[in-house]
Amino acid sequence: MKTSINSLELLKFYLSQLNNHFFDGDEIKVSNEIIKQFDFALQRVEFCFSKINNKYYFSNNTVRFNHLNSDHNAVLLYYWSNTLYNNNYDRKICDKIFYLNKILHGLDAYYEVKLPDIFLLVHPLGTVLGRGEYSNYFVAYQRCGIGSNKDKSPSLGEHVTLRPGASVLGNSIIGDYCEIAADSLLLDKKLEKESLYIGNPKSNFITKSKRKNQNWF
Repeated sequence: MKTSINSLELLKFYLSQLNNHFFDGDEIKVSNEIIKQFDFALQRVEFCFSKINNKYYFSNNTVRFNHLNSDHNAVLLYYWSNTLYNNNYDRKICDKIFYLNKILHGLDAYYEVKLPDIFLLVHPLGTVLGRGEYSNYFVAYQRCGIGSNKDKSPSLGEHVTLRPGASVLGNSIIGDYCEIAADSLLLDKKLEKESLYIGNPKSNFITKSKRKNQNWF
């Protein structure tokens, strides 16, 4: 993967932000273990970005990461916090990285939530990715929401796309290749594969759609 700055510089870039935003006397320093976990998060990013059909992510047979691309940063910060959490690292550091992602990008992607290996966030300001079952080739635009209702969480198949302002809540089961239209709300509802859902619980329209999201190879 070609990065705009090398991995150690990138790590220091994030650590400086974390330590400046959370000046609580508990400075996070560069260590061999921090480097190891960060490098593994970068590997997860590389695999994810290798599937994205977009010149800012993959071009000339090379995966690209730009520390000044906020969408790139949002994904890496999630993967880093999740990697640390999965390896039983200090929860306080996980909390800080999660919080930094909210500060910088308006993204709520908690490190305990298991996002897929392949997903795409498109300028995800105001997006909340809560508890649920996610599958690969998931796309979320700005102001999207995934969350529970009455202690039930959604289940999403592969190639699910949430357009701007779309939300999926509760006991919703979405099949493969489905799309939730802009500003639509799916609540406690099942969608068969290759469905386009438009509307809300009171008034909605469902049609078949075999359109493939062009963001993927």
